[in-house]
Amino acid sequence: MRTPPLPLAEAQARLLALAAAVPVEHRAVGECIGHYLAAPLHARRTQPAAPLSAMDGYALRSADLPGPCDVIGESAAGHPFAGTIGKGQASRISTGAVVPQGADMVLLQEDATREGDAVRLTGEAPAPLQRHIRPAGMDFAEHSVLIAAGSRIGPAQIALAIAGGYSHLPVHRPISLTVIDSGDELVLPGQLPDLHQLPASNGPMLCAMAAALPTRITHRGPVADSLADLAATLDAARDADVIVTSGGASVGDHDLVRPALEAIGATIDFWRVGIKPGKPLLIARRNTQIIIGLPGNPASAYVTAFLFLMPLLRAMLGAAQPLPRTIPARLAGPMGKGGSRMEFLRAQWDGATVALDPLQDSGALSPLSRANALIVRDAGADARPTGAHVPVYLLENGGIA
Repeated sequence: MRTPPLPLAEAQARLLALAAAVPVEHRAVGECIGHYLAAPLHARRTQPAAPLSAMDGYALRSADLPGPCDVIGESAAGHPFAGTIGKGQASRISTGAVVPQGADMVLLQEDATREGDAVRLTGEAPAPLQRHIRPAGMDFAEHSVLIAAGSRIGPAQIALAIAGGYSHLPVHRPISLTVIDSGDELVLPGQLPDLHQLPASNGPMLCAMAAALPTRITHRGPVADSLADLAATLDAARDADVIVTSGGASVGDHDLVRPALEAIGATIDFWRVGIKPGKPLLIARRNTQIIIGLPGNPASAYVTAFLFLMPLLRAMLGAAQPLPRTIPARLAGPMGKGGSRMEFLRAQWDGATVALDPLQDSGALSPLSRANALIVRDAGADARPTGAHVPVYLLENGGIA
């Protein structure tokens, strides 16, 4: 008796349970874009280290308002005033400059009038009086956590790490990934196929998805529908951390991924998930290597890669949140009732509403190329009217979390 397909959440949990993080290395901070931090990053310094002016104007004592005050020096960014501001005194100050000792406020230059070396308030005093001073430690304090472990490193995180005193960061090394597409009907990109053939588009699509993460990708194929050829191709990728195949994971006479995996000594962990598209998903292991067998229909391959391959890669790279997350969105039109499986419907999201694409066939690429979202429709869900809220996965940047 055939085992029923696994629910999505259980299948994802089982896959992520196999995901051992790859080793940690220390990389120059500028080379860490897209990586996930392997350990919490603690500040090595305080930012700002001293009170700084947020505006151009004059540093003085609030008790001396409205003035006049004698301007006895200047504090510029990188060139602080060395003295102390006393009663009836002021210092010219620039944005980003250290507030001199003795001063407790910055008077904006547009609210001041200067005659010779005397300056006085002629506009409005800041409210509160310390409004234009950035206190020491306003951004972060020494030893505080700058970035949590498992956070994805983007441009802002790179800047923060450098400000915190770091030149190198602990991250997980890139994952070695082999992508294999198979099928007698496939021809190389650029070749004009005969009526019984198709361009091999899944492999490059999967490579492009994975390239959004720190990966070293090898693309093999298309491989013919031959047990010996497929087993040999799988065996040649024995040193990869992850193998992903496209096509041949179902139960037809020419679906050879399962017997090829058995031939190279891999163990099937589970097969088939209760989703549409993408039911014939296969997960296997060979020693520490994880193998994902994706369906051959392009929409099925994309959806299962989004739900399984990308979370696996993120988990192995140390992501704190490897699974993609949905957002609520309002339907731009009515949506019919759900079928026997959870569905992932290609859709267009405009920032306010989400519109279901009229073509949902798993073999169609044009709706996939138009889509920037996947609507999640539960098995057996009731029909939903225009304006109803539905859970949606956004597809920008490959669904990177």
